[in-house]
Amino acid sequence: MSVAELLRTHTSEELTGWIAYEQVTGPLGPERMDVLVAILAATVSNTARAKGRKAEPKDFIPKWDQGAKQSMSWEEMLAAVKAINRRMGGTDLTAEGGGDDGDSGGAAGRDRDRHAGADKWRARSR
Repeated sequence: MSVAELLRTHTSEELTGWIAYEQVTGPLGPERMDVLVAILAATVSNTARAKGRKAEPKDFIPKWDQGAKQSMSWEEMLAAVKAINRRMGGTDLTAEGGGDDGDSGGAAGRDRDRHAGADKWRARSR
């Protein structure tokens, strides 16, 4: 599936949900070979190890969900989102970023009607 087809057939909300799910559970699909590689790594490790504690596959599996260890204030969360937005080449459309308030139909609302979920979004925001 091409990127254009993906964007045409899926809403931003759906894609964001899948991204969040993968952040917590780890890669989806064939990329999930980490479990198979962990079994192999544990086997190889145990053949070269002296007596004592044996390695287990879980010793070689990455811990995917290593989010913030402490809770963040809304200001810290907003700063983190703005930093991610900048790194990804996004534009800050908040009042502090030189845009309008992001919801008055200005730059942020300009392309809303082009998206499949526009009506659902409008109904939810009222």
